[in-house]
Amino acid sequence: MANSEQILIIKLSALGDFVLSLGACQAIRKHHRDARITLLTTKPYQPLAKASGLFDEILLDSRPRIWQLPSLVALRAQLRSGRFDRVYDLQRSDRSGFYFRLIGQPKPEWVGKVAGCSHRYLQPGDQVLHISTREAQQLALAGITDIAPADLTFANEDVTGFAVPDGYVLLVPGGAPHRPAKRWPMERYAELAAWIVTRGYTPVLLGTAAEQESLELISAVCPSALNLCGRTSLLQIATLAKSAALTVGNDTGPMHLIAPAGCPLVSLFSHESDPAKVSPRGAEVTILRRPTLEDLTLTEVTDACEPLLPLRR
Repeated sequence: MANSEQILIIKLSALGDFVLSLGACQAIRKHHRDARITLLTTKPYQPLAKASGLFDEILLDSRPRIWQLPSLVALRAQLRSGRFDRVYDLQRSDRSGFYFRLIGQPKPEWVGKVAGCSHRYLQPGDQVLHISTREAQQLALAGITDIAPADLTFANEDVTGFAVPDGYVLLVPGGAPHRPAKRWPMERYAELAAWIVTRGYTPVLLGTAAEQESLELISAVCPSALNLCGRTSLLQIATLAKSAALTVGNDTGPMHLIAPAGCPLVSLFSHESDPAKVSPRGAEVTILRRPTLEDLTLTEVTDACEPLLPLRR
């Protein structure tokens, strides 16, 4: 590998964006079959990146502040020691643009949006584009045109310890704590869980440990729901999605893991985010959007779910 092409991919966050970018990473690996490919990312996504098998090395970015000089010097040394021939900046942020300057001379080929890079991508200002479309346009500048949705067949984690019964529906009622407008009311999720039981399925609740208390409301209304809040890894979520009958959830990161795993999805959006830019990508994704999610009724959601959820007896 000493004389092979050295490639760096930068993708730091967030979960949904990281999963959507896996399709681009897979296309980069296909294009650079014999290259040594390094990923620069952040700690939460290291297990997912490692399991994908796409990367020869994974570097973790602590995202040092400008005044944290020792950390910046260490990061610069790390970037320079890779002797990268080409960098694919899939983050396209001010931070990753700063890394273009931090890396020093000589500059590698750089596929990103920062001024001065060799393959500069600027999104047309009058277009609303999904992140996957933007990445396809970006990679086309570097000669990569065959980009498929993320393939998550590598996600095969052990989930037997959860004792999930046959015939289950995943519910993802949480979301970013600083953006409550992206959440359908928890009371509606509780009613939805009860409706799912009448269809013959077990609701399985997914969320972070910090969401445990709010999800207990669903368990109180629907005791047969299985609460896995705070217990699942990202890879386990993708594995559970492969056998789920359906998933219903807000615009939040795990939905992007679930959709490409092959699970039918009903995704709920408010004015806080635009599905034209950030919707999950999968074979069967239904989007329900209202300016305010409090105005989205239980009947509207069950009407969307019913064709995807045949009665079980």
